[in-house]
Amino acid sequence: MSHVGKKFPNITVNAMDEMGDTIKINVLEEAKKQNKKVVLFWYPKDFTFVCPTELHAFQEALGEFEKRNTMVIGASCDTAEVHFAWLNTPKDEGGIQGVTYPILADSNRNLSGALGILDITSASYDENENYIVEGDNVTYRATYLIDEEGTVFHEGINHMPLGRNVSEFLRMIDAYTHVQKNGEVCPANWEEGKTAMTADRKGVASYLSSN
Repeated sequence: MSHVGKKFPNITVNAMDEMGDTIKINVLEEAKKQNKKVVLFWYPKDFTFVCPTELHAFQEALGEFEKRNTMVIGASCDTAEVHFAWLNTPKDEGGIQGVTYPILADSNRNLSGALGILDITSASYDENENYIVEGDNVTYRATYLIDEEGTVFHEGINHMPLGRNVSEFLRMIDAYTHVQKNGEVCPANWEEGKTAMTADRKGVASYLSSN
C-alpha cells in the first residue's frame, strides 16, 4: 500500500546517533517539531556490500540536504549495537566510520512492518499489532521523502542489488519545494532553475510549445 500523500506512521524507533548513543526517534514528530523535510532511506543489513556505498553517498551529500532544510536518517532492522560496531569500522574495511546522521534500529520490525517493506512472503502480528520477528527478515532499499507536516511526498523501493542515486532525491526535494512556494507543477526532468508550469491546459500547452 502506498504512503504517498499520507502521514508517515506515528511510530517511535530506537536509533544510534553519531556519538554512539542509543536514542529514540519518531520520524513524523521530528519533521513537524523541527519544521524540516526528511529523507529516510532503508537498507537491508549492516556489514554487507551495496549498503555501505549508499550510507557514504548520503553522508557526502549531507551538506546539500542541509541547505534544503532536510534531515537525513538511515534505517535497517539491525540493533543499535550492531550499528555502533559498523560505525566504528573504517571505510577501507567495509565500514561506515564517518557517518554522522542517525540510523534507525528497527529490530522489532514495527516500523518496517507498518510500511510493508520487509522481504517476507507473509507478515504476522501479535495481539498488540506488533510485528512478530521471523528469522532474519530484512527490508528492501526503500526511500521516503517527508515534508514539514509529516506527509510523504515520494516513496521508492529498490530490490537488494540496486543502489540508489542520491542526486535524484535532491532533485525531488527541489521540485517539491518549488511546488510548495510557487504553486506550479514540475514537468519531466525538471531541475532547479528550469521552467515549471501551471496545472491547466494553457500551462501545459505553453510549456510543450517552448520545450
